Amino acid sequence: MLRVAEQYAATDTGRQRRANEDALLSRAPLFVVADGMGGAQAGEVASQIAVEAFKRGLQDSAEPETALAELTRAANTRIHELSHSHTEQAGMGTTLTAMYVGAEDVSIAHVGDSRAYCLRGAELMRLTDDHSLVDELMRQGRLTPEEAEEHPQRSVITRALGPEGTVDVDTRSFRARAGDVYLLCSDGLTTMVSEEELAGLLREHPHLRDAGEALIAAANEAGGRDNITVVLVRLEEVGAGTQPPAPDATASPPGDAAPDALDATVIGAPAVPAPVIRRRPRRPLQRGAPKAALRARVRRAGTIGAVLVVLGLLGAGVYEALQSVYFIGTNGRGLITIYRGVPFKLPGNVALYSSDFVSGVSASTLPPARRRGLLDHSLRSEGNAAALIRSLELGQLE
Repeated sequence: MLRVAEQYAATDTGRQRRANEDALLSRAPLFVVADGMGGAQAGEVASQIAVEAFKRGLQDSAEPETALAELTRAANTRIHELSHSHTEQAGMGTTLTAMYVGAEDVSIAHVGDSRAYCLRGAELMRLTDDHSLVDELMRQGRLTPEEAEEHPQRSVITRALGPEGTVDVDTRSFRARAGDVYLLCSDGLTTMVSEEELAGLLREHPHLRDAGEALIAAANEAGGRDNITVVLVRLEEVGAGTQPPAPDATASPPGDAAPDALDATVIGAPAVPAPVIRRRPRRPLQRGAPKAALRARVRRAGTIGAVLVVLGLLGAGVYEALQSVYFIGTNGRGLITIYRGVPFKLPGNVALYSSDFVSGVSASTLPPARRRGLLDHSLRSEGNAAALIRSLELGQLE
């Protein structure tokens, strides 16, 4: 029989937001993370409603997956009704990931792009699939993971609590083990810190408080563009001590022989040998070098300088041309946004676009067909993009 041996929970506003729209619940054996969205303080209201729905816990006789799904749907109904009865909260919504620790299994309910992970030994496994546009494109084979990381619509979620009167809830159960560490988090962590870095920080810090603080610090150091919420839970056998176990590099993923466990995404961390850098020895400058050789070096330097000037002028011209086109996407909060430039990034994470206008409309509130048509990366004139957004905000966009 298993129980919670150690837990840590914290939420941080991040470095670029004025308010925190994340919410959490950490009451063993039940843990919840919600990431709200919407104008004004509507996102904060939605995430709090979602968390409140779980505060009474699960009945002992309840089947965990069914009970988690029922509480999630109840939260969806409450958020949806409130958004339609209060103008200032129209369009609000929230993600939700909830976890219940049973005697032998861990059960999860999930809507949106907040995630659940399990660290077993040295392996980190993702236990949820994002309900987001880019993840759906990846599952269809239309985007690579590398392309998804740079996609302008990577923040668009396709499922949330609130926008619709009913919601599909993903539920799964996994066979747990003593020593497992479970992580629930909002996308303010996972968009800033790669899964390889997550695994490394969790392995590096065996005590959960240290690990949680390190995760939040890493997200902020990477830019802290969104609110960051982290919930960590370590399991142990009933009667065992609470010291964190030594990593077990041969551990298998959650569920062992359970069919669900085979769907978990394993983030491996193979050791990579440090590259050997060989430097060529410098040739000593000979005294009395011929003047012809010196003149040749001067000519080469002049040629290189001229080429750099030409390239600079060409780059400036291209940049000016990019400033005359626009496209419609979403910002980090999922709000429909007009961008100036083209939807691409150069190596080194250099964006060829910049935000020009942020609307008050969340992409998750649009019907799928309208959302796809609006966010198709078409290049537009400034007037065309502005007219579309104006019609969208007035509810006139067909």
